[in-house]
Amino acid sequence: MPMLRSTCSAPKATMGGMLMDAPSKEFALAGSLEELKLKGRLVVRGDHRPILVIYDRGRAFALDNRCPHMGFPLDRGSVEDGILTCHWHHARFDLESGCTFDLWADDVPICPVEVRNGDVWVKTTFTHADLAAHWHQRLANGLAHDLGLVIAKAIHGQLAAGIPQTEIVREVALFGAQNRDGWSVGLTILTALANILPLLPEDEAYLALFHGARRVAADCDGEAPRRERAPLGSRPNPAALKRWLRRWTNVRHREAAERTLLTAIAAGFSPAELADVLFTAETERAFADTGHSLDFINKAFECLDLIGWQHAAALLPTVVGQMVAARGAEESTAWRQPVDLVALCEKSTSELADLFAAGRGSRDWSGHAALAQELLGDDPARIVDALKGAIRAGAAPADLGQSLAYAAALRVARFGNANEHADWETAHHVFTYANAVHQMLIRIGTANIDTHVTAVRGVLHGAMALYLARYLNVPPARIPGDGGEQLDDLPADPETIGAALLDAFDRQRQVDLAARLVARHLTLGHSPQALIATLAHAVLREDAGFHAYQMLEAGVRQFGTWGDTDEGRHILIAVARYLAAHSPTERASLQTADIARRLMRGGELHQEAGSS
Repeated sequence: MPMLRSTCSAPKATMGGMLMDAPSKEFALAGSLEELKLKGRLVVRGDHRPILVIYDRGRAFALDNRCPHMGFPLDRGSVEDGILTCHWHHARFDLESGCTFDLWADDVPICPVEVRNGDVWVKTTFTHADLAAHWHQRLANGLAHDLGLVIAKAIHGQLAAGIPQTEIVREVALFGAQNRDGWSVGLTILTALANILPLLPEDEAYLALFHGARRVAADCDGEAPRRERAPLGSRPNPAALKRWLRRWTNVRHREAAERTLLTAIAAGFSPAELADVLFTAETERAFADTGHSLDFINKAFECLDLIGWQHAAALLPTVVGQMVAARGAEESTAWRQPVDLVALCEKSTSELADLFAAGRGSRDWSGHAALAQELLGDDPARIVDALKGAIRAGAAPADLGQSLAYAAALRVARFGNANEHADWETAHHVFTYANAVHQMLIRIGTANIDTHVTAVRGVLHGAMALYLARYLNVPPARIPGDGGEQLDDLPADPETIGAALLDAFDRQRQVDLAARLVARHLTLGHSPQALIATLAHAVLREDAGFHAYQMLEAGVRQFGTWGDTDEGRHILIAVARYLAAHSPTERASLQTADIARRLMRGGELHQEAGSS
């Protein structure tokens, strides 16, 4: 376990309670020293927050008067033996440094104080010599101790200091990779939200980074850190490394699989080559861990796209543990009876791969939507035939992935309300798996014919998972906006539509209304980006579950593929229906983020919210 650092920076050298290197400007008169001795404490108005001056045991100290936990006035607290105790939640602070004895409360900022000719002067601003370094360290402390309030403040501070969002993502991602022995749900959430950061306004970006960081911290809390492993001393050829990784995955030999992957990274494999190697090993098992295993691998690649591929050796091997341990669908009765879908996939893989090899150089293909409808059929053999026909007509592997992802989105968009609530997750798993297949196939490309076998295997597994989920659309929910439907009973201007959509998410069982509002927005030609921002806000204000973040990001990614078309509308309707089915929540995390934001902006929370 790595040594945990103190959450408080060491104070500068002092003399008589005063900073020795305190500047002589920007100071305000707090009062006479005699008055301070008599009253014990004085409050001075700072530039954007009140400052508390305390006299204790012959020394004067100045601190932010707002408790860093909830903003309660510290001048109402008590002082004993150099310790200031907040009267509200009894957080305790060292008077000299501002460091807290209770990590959940965070440290209270201090400021320079001087005694001049019998008068007490305090500097009215709180600054740090290197803001970037200060907030970087505060975020590291918050992550190490799983302190939501500290994490929120540190992210707000970094953004205010002009730190690029990707640097914050990098710090959190590397912490998550080093402090937990394997890729986590939190890292998936972090990456999913980082992917949509360019679409979010400033306040929403802050929330997205906070949610990602707090989930990574929670995943690492109490976990053993990751153990370092090394690549092999040799540099086998790429084909051998690919075979070895498949072998170690099949026999569930994690150590061997990680060393093989590290060797490929050390040998300079490109992201596309690494994707091919991992995708091949991953598809040794069908629809492993209900699709989560492949989705995690895809997210690890996307995370490296964001933070830099120089971190591949630190990040990418974290997915291997789950990959080799995952349970494949071939172990499931539903995949074996009454139709042996695993045998069908095995038989069809080589046939489809041969078709790809024979059809190289065929004309451009645009039958994505039509193929998606075929994939939604109720005869697995005909589904395979539809894939064969698409390949003969010129479809590339990524084309099949696109059709599969759209078909899976339609399963969600047409999810029948008569199903059990838990069945939403079945539809969700197929969609996020299909999105991962699509993104990995785009990354791998078509340069190597050998990759076609892997591509076909991944698509077939997704197609069979989609087939098994067909009961979710019996009867199918109607998709609003189809057939020229205008939905004239709903508001027309985008702002009112957005407000109505958020209101729908405020109430339970508003799945159909949410779908209709999304359709109304898009059929009227309003901005899809504005709608996506509204859907993101709906997620970021909730204590959203893991799947909600996945659904939002995969939906946004697939909408980006289709654009503002009927298919794009169907995808965002699917997202809205899923989110509405899982809203509202208690929104406790939003409260933490809001408290941090208001404290960082100089607010005094107790004056608005009271002490309840």
